[in-house]
Amino acid sequence: MTEYETLCARTRRQAADRAVTLGYVEPPCAGIQLELLAPERSSDLAQTLADFTFNGQKTLTEKRNGIAFHFNEFWTARQRQAHSIHEVSYRACFKPQLPEFFISRLTEPGDRVYDPFMGRGTTPIQAALMGRTPIGNDINPLSVLLTRPRLRPPHIFKIAARLQKIDWRRTGAAENADLLVFYHPETLTEISSLRSYLSERDAAGTLDEIDDWIRMVALNRLTGHSPGFFSVYSLPPNQAVSIESQRRINEKRNQSPSRRSVPEIILKKSKSLLSDGAFGVAAPPLFTVGPAERTPEIESGSIQLVVTSPPFLDIVQYAADNWLRCWFADIDVSSVNITMHKKTPDWSSFVARTFVELSRVVKAGGYVAFEVGEVRNGKVCLEELVIDSIDNNSFEIEHIMVNVQEFTKTANCWGVENNSKGTNTNRIVLARRRG
Repeated sequence: MTEYETLCARTRRQAADRAVTLGYVEPPCAGIQLELLAPERSSDLAQTLADFTFNGQKTLTEKRNGIAFHFNEFWTARQRQAHSIHEVSYRACFKPQLPEFFISRLTEPGDRVYDPFMGRGTTPIQAALMGRTPIGNDINPLSVLLTRPRLRPPHIFKIAARLQKIDWRRTGAAENADLLVFYHPETLTEISSLRSYLSERDAAGTLDEIDDWIRMVALNRLTGHSPGFFSVYSLPPNQAVSIESQRRINEKRNQSPSRRSVPEIILKKSKSLLSDGAFGVAAPPLFTVGPAERTPEIESGSIQLVVTSPPFLDIVQYAADNWLRCWFADIDVSSVNITMHKKTPDWSSFVARTFVELSRVVKAGGYVAFEVGEVRNGKVCLEELVIDSIDNNSFEIEHIMVNVQEFTKTANCWGVENNSKGTNTNRIVLARRRG
């Protein structure tokens, strides 16, 4: 058996094991689409939620102002329990199990599933994995660069071949010397050379799916706190500190950047992302860039399900956290008008405008699962603001699901203790589009 055949066989075995775990009908192989057993849509979702158990825990349901609140752990809080293709870091992203919960119960294969604040692309990618049509939007063009390549991943051997063809010495570290607080000079030379290569290919219109994939992986490996990243020890990989902050980290830890091989790290991460096997896409995806309240590219009445999570007031600095990724991708971060609201009335108005547009694109009988959380040490429960912001003439609020969970390791690294600070529950407002 050749090395290629051995790799294909191993990939199929791994994917088959994962297919059993996730409930897929057939083990995947290249060009074969993963598809879940089509569930029957529950005629009584309230009863479904009330009867739901996870790890043996029954759902607690109570009525508040006529709206049913359901409390339980509806999906796992454990790390890395979904398809490997999801393993791309981004600030304030939810786990794939969240959209999977709603996609499996409220849609059928081929239905359009949409996220107007797609971030790293969790919802559209999970939709594609389940045989639905992925639709996504974000005001930051970085989101498309992180999402699109994972819906059409190239073969690992093509990635390896392309990495061998790139001139990794074409741009010297001196051109971006400020970044030497993050990178060894030879590593920065490779990063800068890759950036120049991708920029030239993009400008010439010759950037293909393999380049698109390599850029996506590189964006995900720019900074982190392990040898699997290009940088010296820094903050978690879903954000980048400023140059001055990294200088202070280096001084405090008495560290300096060590040599990292950019092509080797990209190839290793590519193998990890592709380890659960290939999958197809039911229909061509649609990705748009712009504010969620204006998406003219999306056809009216075409969306069966929206699963999304908007920016939570001013608690996450998306632009500041992504400055290094935007630099690498030639995105002017100052031109990305990411929504940041300090006052709750302003945030409520933003949500209301978003739902006006959702009332246009969601078909009659379709659903919106709008995930929010506790902010400001639990003093503000955003689901209450969402409830007040929705136009009842367009949407009927059916349920509030409160997914009680423990903090992830990212929260723990900040010293956040469960039930004391930060967000320790997913709160999903489930609304149905009136006919």
